[in-house]
Amino acid sequence: MRWLTGWCTGAPRPGTPAHEPPGAIAPIAARPLWSGPDPLWAVGDWRPEEIRLVTLRPGAPAVVTTGPTSPDPVEAGPAVLRLAVLGHCGATDAELAAGLAAARGGAVRHLTAWPGGYTAVLRSGTRSTVLLTDLAGARPVFHTPWGGGTAYATAALPLADLVGAPLDTGHLAARLACPEAPEALGTGTPYLGVQRVPPGHALGLRDGRPYLSGYDEPGAGGARGRGEAAAVGELTRALLESVRFRVRTSPGGPPGRARLGVDLSYGTASATVALLAAAVPLAAGGAAVPRRSGPPPGESEPAAAGPAAARTGAVKGSWARAAGRARSAPEPVAAVTSGESAASAGAPVPVPVPVPASDVPRLRHTVLAAGPDTLPYADLRTDPTSGRLTDEPGPELVAAAWAGARFEAGGTDHLTGYGARHVLDGHPARLADLVRAGRSRELLSPVAALAGADRAAAGVLAGALRTPLTVVRAAHRLARSRWADALDDTAVKLTLRRTPDGGGTAGTRSAGDLAWVVPGPAARWLSDEALSAVALRLRLAAREPAPGEHPGAHRARHALHRHARGFRTLVHATEQPGQRLHAPFLDNQVVRAARLLPDDVRLQPGARHALLRSVLAGTGRTDLPPDWGRRPRPDRTAPARAGLRLAADGLAELFDAPLLAEAGLIDLPAVRTALARATDQAGPLPPATLAGLAELVATELWLRRIRARRHGACWTGLPHPTRPALTPTRFP
Repeated sequence: MRWLTGWCTGAPRPGTPAHEPPGAIAPIAARPLWSGPDPLWAVGDWRPEEIRLVTLRPGAPAVVTTGPTSPDPVEAGPAVLRLAVLGHCGATDAELAAGLAAARGGAVRHLTAWPGGYTAVLRSGTRSTVLLTDLAGARPVFHTPWGGGTAYATAALPLADLVGAPLDTGHLAARLACPEAPEALGTGTPYLGVQRVPPGHALGLRDGRPYLSGYDEPGAGGARGRGEAAAVGELTRALLESVRFRVRTSPGGPPGRARLGVDLSYGTASATVALLAAAVPLAAGGAAVPRRSGPPPGESEPAAAGPAAARTGAVKGSWARAAGRARSAPEPVAAVTSGESAASAGAPVPVPVPVPASDVPRLRHTVLAAGPDTLPYADLRTDPTSGRLTDEPGPELVAAAWAGARFEAGGTDHLTGYGARHVLDGHPARLADLVRAGRSRELLSPVAALAGADRAAAGVLAGALRTPLTVVRAAHRLARSRWADALDDTAVKLTLRRTPDGGGTAGTRSAGDLAWVVPGPAARWLSDEALSAVALRLRLAAREPAPGEHPGAHRARHALHRHARGFRTLVHATEQPGQRLHAPFLDNQVVRAARLLPDDVRLQPGARHALLRSVLAGTGRTDLPPDWGRRPRPDRTAPARAGLRLAADGLAELFDAPLLAEAGLIDLPAVRTALARATDQAGPLPPATLAGLAELVATELWLRRIRARRHGACWTGLPHPTRPALTPTRFP
């Protein structure tokens, strides 16, 4: 796990110890980025190119350094500005220097507009620090009171380790009951007293006191004055720039591992990223050159005319060599596909998402067949506490072995399509936004698609009559409902245990999503005590001011935040040593570009595949097969059910005396009954049931690993705690 940490000291606040943080306390295996009373460290295996520092002193030009450096021996004065950018940032040195100079007046939004995924830390003088989160939530920031000031980090566990924070069982209950509802989760974390900065916000620290401010308007984007063509063009530019920057700045990997890798296991999004990566012209074995725009390295700017230097593509910066030009041998890209049973028999295995034949020689295709050691829940057949300890729990933990096998076969820099569905697709709740905007006619196409799916699955009556009426009524009801009333209604449903089971037709499930707050798939197995605590949180939130955005945009944004949290947990659980997992769709500039897409475009059947086809066409790829994106997806529930059956004994042992029950979070008999049904091969099992069980099992695994760890493992110089740092407690 890689993380940043530091603190900002100041005058003691009421109720806090009147002392400065001891100088002997420091994170283990850390690199100091700046010292003084308010230090900053980078902890973990950061690459040299992932650490960039900019210093601006009065009367002198900005100084930009890359890689680990010794802290500046000159003490920072009140007029000295410092900027630390850690991660994959596509800004040039000149852009970093200009961005720091512009931040002198207090503006920070421009520091989040560069390509890539990174964390920016701005320090002004000696007592003011600003940390910026990303829009999706994949690179969060946490803070907690400590030593008369505030300690901060990009991981919550080290802060809990620093202050000896116990587990917050109320927050764990909210994560299980309403995982996408900020009204229930608030800004808390699984550690009591450690707070999370919401995505799209900046954490300001002045004299040790924290202040939160939004740097990006939540409702920005949409169809305000931007047509579909302009929005798709901006999306193409943003995605191409994000992928190309990562490809060109990827360093060489260890022997036996490709420099670049892509994942073709999850549909058109990962295939799009793979094709964009394979199109970047780099010589075999050539060094990567960090350039953001213009022609490929070593080429001059194309002339205005002449076939040999023609520029192709609809997007500025999308360069392609003409057919008559000399081309060096392409560098291979490790393309990984999972779950193909034909691989074990030696039969030819087709790529699940078709790619143009011209790219097949460059894609070094590896097919992974599912085996007992890579199925979900594989860790339960060995030692549940032996897996990696992530910062927070998440259902990704139960499939860590399977995902880790894919990533191990990938490149040193492994690009994925993670997040595309939540960034590009139209959340069902956006149907209510169309109703609010007086565009009810545009509901016809998505409702007709749902009706067609239900007609094939449940008969003519359900598809032709019941589904359209149910979905349209739910859209109009959500468009008219007040936010506070919706929270109170959800609180009543939780108290009365009226939580959805995830069954029914596609229309029924979509209608259930048309609400301000929707209980999660694990809510029906929580205890009455836990559900009542979450209901109280919702009732208290209903007294707060209502959000300023429409319900569909609100739900879609927080569904993206939850998905990004899951990607972060996946990275912590599966990333190989020296490897980097990339999700270009979660970059700030891609998220902002996707906001420009009109709602009616998002909600069209097959919208994501059509948008990605347009993105590839804008970069010069017009040779996609006609059925690209229309083939049926493989059954993703089959591996989960197979893993549950193989891990039946481990699950029974895990829930013999679970910590979830000790903390009063679950109805243990109901959970055991659900697990028995899930491990029965003959019985049907809705996808929502699988998702809910994954949430419960992952949380129990995480609690076991938290309890097994040693306090103070992240820091040196910590005093011995007077009580166990992380002990599950019951609700008050």
